[in-house]
Amino acid sequence: MKPLAGHKVAVLGNMAERPLARYLASLGAELDGAVESASFVIDDLGLEATAHLPIPSTAVHVSVTTFGSGGPHSHWRGGELVASATGGALRVTGEPDLPPVKEAGEACTFHADMVAACGAMAAHFARGRHGEGQHVDVSIQQVAFSRNTNGVLVRQFDQRKLHRAGGALAYGKATVRAIWKLADGWCFHALMTGRLGAPANQALSDWMDEAGMDNPLRGMDWLSYNRSTLPAETRATWEAAIAAFFASRTKADIATEGLRRGINACVVNEPADVLRDPHLAARQFFDAETGLPERFVSFRQGAAASPAPAIHAGERPGPLSGVKVLDFAWALVGSITTKTLGDLGADVVKIESRTRPDLSRLDVQVSASQPGNLDDKPWFAHLNSSKRSLTLNLKEPVSRQILDPLIEWADVVVENFSPGTMAKLGLDYDSLSARNPGIVMVSGSVYGQTGPLAQQWGVDGTGGALSGRTYLTGYPDRDPVIPGAVPYGDVIVPFVMAASVSAALEHRRQTGIGCHIDAAMYEICVQQMRGYLAAARRGERPQRSGNADPGVLFQDVFPAAGEDRWVAISLFDEEDRAKLAAIAGDNVADWTATRDERAIVEQLQAAGIAAGVVQDAQDLVDKDPQLASRGALVQLDHPLLGPFGHIATPLRLSRDAFVPYRAPRMGEHCHEVARTICGLGPDDLARLESLGVFN
Repeated sequence: MKPLAGHKVAVLGNMAERPLARYLASLGAELDGAVESASFVIDDLGLEATAHLPIPSTAVHVSVTTFGSGGPHSHWRGGELVASATGGALRVTGEPDLPPVKEAGEACTFHADMVAACGAMAAHFARGRHGEGQHVDVSIQQVAFSRNTNGVLVRQFDQRKLHRAGGALAYGKATVRAIWKLADGWCFHALMTGRLGAPANQALSDWMDEAGMDNPLRGMDWLSYNRSTLPAETRATWEAAIAAFFASRTKADIATEGLRRGINACVVNEPADVLRDPHLAARQFFDAETGLPERFVSFRQGAAASPAPAIHAGERPGPLSGVKVLDFAWALVGSITTKTLGDLGADVVKIESRTRPDLSRLDVQVSASQPGNLDDKPWFAHLNSSKRSLTLNLKEPVSRQILDPLIEWADVVVENFSPGTMAKLGLDYDSLSARNPGIVMVSGSVYGQTGPLAQQWGVDGTGGALSGRTYLTGYPDRDPVIPGAVPYGDVIVPFVMAASVSAALEHRRQTGIGCHIDAAMYEICVQQMRGYLAAARRGERPQRSGNADPGVLFQDVFPAAGEDRWVAISLFDEEDRAKLAAIAGDNVADWTATRDERAIVEQLQAAGIAAGVVQDAQDLVDKDPQLASRGALVQLDHPLLGPFGHIATPLRLSRDAFVPYRAPRMGEHCHEVARTICGLGPDDLARLESLGVFN
């Protein structure tokens, strides 16, 4: 299924090899269109630099630049390192005793291109309704900022800042180690909270016992474990014992015995390991002529509905106004997917359960939140704007009186459970499409819906470790570090899912054909590693290189005046090098170390040198005029937490602007949904209440 077959893309600037171009091509678009006749125009130049071109009014025009079009810094020079610095990702990546270090490859740029794909496909869908094109504007800085959910909320609520934690993950109140040295390499492993992590945590404890290792985890009630509230001294004791255990294991042990035991650990792969991965081979991921990843998602085409389901403009603004979404999703991947669809105008009904609440309703990360309260978590509020909440006991057969009308109502179903879970509930794609021909279903998972690892459970760090991102992030003489102490796969996969949903909906409008979309975090993270995989295919062995980049003449992070203050500088040619030497002399670090960071950047940018402050959460929220001009935080009034800044979906559309609304309380819309969508009256509602359906 190629939803963009027949569409031509005009590629401007240096976009030909960018992920956005590859994504559009993967959907069937042709990348040699002339501007005058293009269906899509993509550029890395910005709206101002392309304003003179004869772009048709019906074209979807997408610009992806470091700072976006318009605003006080739109004219600044940038690039990957500067975007990461000014967007906050760089600040929290690396060891605390070393300068911040960039993630492997063009991480922020790849993320921005996937956001741009989402905006392009939403505008494409809207064009199918009203016939007009529009400009989609994406700032790589703003996209990088949007990953800082934890850092932004702890800053807003507790005036705290997250810091670099090397091979650990910072969750607000807790820092949890996740990268462990093995006898012959490294692995990723993190103890997870409550029911979500209990089986894997117990499996690790059992393995430590059987190996005769010291085990302070023994006897722990893992259902009561909360990573945010475990005493720091207890965590230190646990982690010392876990480190000793992993140091006695090999990569082969983790990939075989660890996998069999289900300890939620995976090997930190090198690029060559990725190329010979049997799971990717089974999914035919490298079967293109190039031997490199070309596919972003898999489409399984359904039967045609006749007539094609119609979508009419809804009451809310946005390119997806009128689209109806049934949301079975949870955690970050699913929540951000449906947040994005909802923010862009879709009507999203989120199915929840009080017996198995979303992790983001449980984690106590700030002082305003309390254990046991499912409605006072700003993390959930950030991730779940523009949705209605319906609590439903899916194991109660009578719940189908609510669920079946919702399936018939929906245009889209979103889920990110372990593959097979929806089938057990009678909610797999074949069952849904039998009731609602033409429905579009999207499933997000770590490994995809098929292949030998499909049933294995994983998290954001799993995608990073398996794809090579973790191995290649850090300094050459140190261990790898978490590639971004802010999520990566968890926040990129949703935009790929949302983009593919919009493309599928427009394809359905024209053909009546629905589909099932399979999005695998592992594969999407591997897409970001494409350049390193090409090097490995040539027989090279890419290694960690700090802040250097093979495509940039010179770049690094330099100290500024003050504690843990830094600036990022990139030089793209010899002219840039000469300009910097004329300003800073022979020793750049000596020149920067005594100067204010913002003064340094202003001076260098004025000279035409790409530079940016390595910003922390306070800088991002309070001091950055470019982010403020783009509305990177949107004020929404929460019923328990009051008004606070929520991270906005990071794109701008010139015609179909969108307006998000606050996240729901648990089950806030049960009766409203049952009445208005399912057609139930007061007696029906009372009966279902008595049976515990709305749990």
